[in-house]
Amino acid sequence: MTFRLELKVRDYECDLQGIVNNGVYFNYLEHARHEFLHANNIDFAKLAADKINLVVVRSELDFKTSLKPGDEFYVEVIPTRLSKLKFGFRQRVIRKCDEKVAVEALVIGTSVNEKGRPFLPSEIDALFPIE
Repeated sequence: MTFRLELKVRDYECDLQGIVNNGVYFNYLEHARHEFLHANNIDFAKLAADKINLVVVRSELDFKTSLKPGDEFYVEVIPTRLSKLKFGFRQRVIRKCDEKVAVEALVIGTSVNEKGRPFLPSEIDALFPIE
C-alpha cells in the first residue's frame, strides 16, 4: 500500500543556492510518515503516553534532483517489514510538474518500551506484516 502526501516548498526552506536545503528533506519525510501513521489510526501521542516510543534507527537518503521555492511535490510512503523487530518506510519525494524524483529514502525504525527494549505493539505489528 502506498500512501501519498502533497506539499509545497516554502521559501525559508531553501539555502543561498536557491534550492531546498538537504536537511529539510528529513522534515518532509518525517511529516509524511506521521501522516501515514495517523491515516492508519496510529496515535503517536497515545503510544508515547503509554511509554511506547517509535524510534528511527537508520536513515538512508539518495538525493536525485533539487526542489526550488514554490515547487509542488508529494512524498510517497511504502511500509516495509524488515525483521521481527524492525520496520522500514520506503519513501520518495517527487516533483509534481515533471514527476522527477528528488529524493529516495529508506528510514528504518522500531519501537521501544519504557525500559528502552525493542518490541512491536500489536497495532504497529499489523501495519507492517512479515512477507
